[in-house]
Amino acid sequence: MAVSHLSVSSWASWHFFATSSARRWTIRSPCPVSSQLVMLLEWWSGTECVIYTDPRAYPKYGKENAIVVLNHKFEIDFLCGWSLAERFGVLGGSKVLAKKELAYVPIIGWMWYFTEMVFCTRKWEQDRKTVSESLLHLRDYPEKYFFLIHCEGTRFTEKKHQISMQVAQAKGLPSLKHHLLPRTKGFAVTVRSLRNVVSAVYDCTLNFRNNENPTLLGVLNGKKYHADLYVRRIPLEEVPEEEDKCAAWLHKLYQEKDAFQEEYSRTGTFPETPVVPPRRPWTLVNWLFWASMLLYPFFRFVVNMVSSGSSLTLASFVLVFFVASMGVRWMIGVTEIDKGSAYGNMDSKQKHSD
Repeated sequence: MAVSHLSVSSWASWHFFATSSARRWTIRSPCPVSSQLVMLLEWWSGTECVIYTDPRAYPKYGKENAIVVLNHKFEIDFLCGWSLAERFGVLGGSKVLAKKELAYVPIIGWMWYFTEMVFCTRKWEQDRKTVSESLLHLRDYPEKYFFLIHCEGTRFTEKKHQISMQVAQAKGLPSLKHHLLPRTKGFAVTVRSLRNVVSAVYDCTLNFRNNENPTLLGVLNGKKYHADLYVRRIPLEEVPEEEDKCAAWLHKLYQEKDAFQEEYSRTGTFPETPVVPPRRPWTLVNWLFWASMLLYPFFRFVVNMVSSGSSLTLASFVLVFFVASMGVRWMIGVTEIDKGSAYGNMDSKQKHSD
């Protein structure tokens, strides 16, 4: 019996080690792809991001698991969230609650699918079970992470804002000037699923100086933007457990975020102490490594094709290059505000019951 118990215990220990090691490898493997985009933001375009936060909370960033609640108004707000995670050394393990369509985006979407990202259809009847199950997998995640969630569900536009405020009025909720009405059920299930694992909610409010309207295409073209990010650390114990109370708490949070944005529009600054976390060289080193591995063979291949003189070969290369360019442009289009979800359609209004 002792031998049998020892064998079972040894097998369980080995299985845990193997599973944990495989999971860590999975965590690390997609990070170079995410870091490519962060490199474009931080090193290629030189975009600066000043963080305004409580100096007492700052040392905890990157040392704990956190739910990051970010406003959803700009085409590159997700990139700023990734940059925040990278600056504090948790980009490799960080997750997002993303719309399911993004899972089909080549490379990035596939990477997210296989690395425990959480996808939703934004139809709560379908999402209730799948989102909860996906979140429960993060309870034993082997590394620190930020879980990024856009509670508004879609990017801010004037049309969406008008419809959203009609919903707010019908529900007797205060109007918001700079945000859409937050969808509370996804946030509530996130808090419930990750309680006692996540230490805090990081309330992040993003804006850009001089009324800049940043785009991913602008970043790719090397345009520099100037971002300001207000980060408040709220211990998770302060977020109510009951769904109704949690919803009321989130609505109050967005009223506070709206006040911060209004103050920023008047003064050009956020409260608290400004600080610029240093850029880590990892994203640049990673890009240089992959560039040296891929670009030299690619150029050799192009030169050989051109020197071959075959019209069919050259035509095939031009076709492949054209298709690849269209694919990249399509992926950029996914981030564009005017290509966002149709918030406010009749179906959406009927289902926006949270």
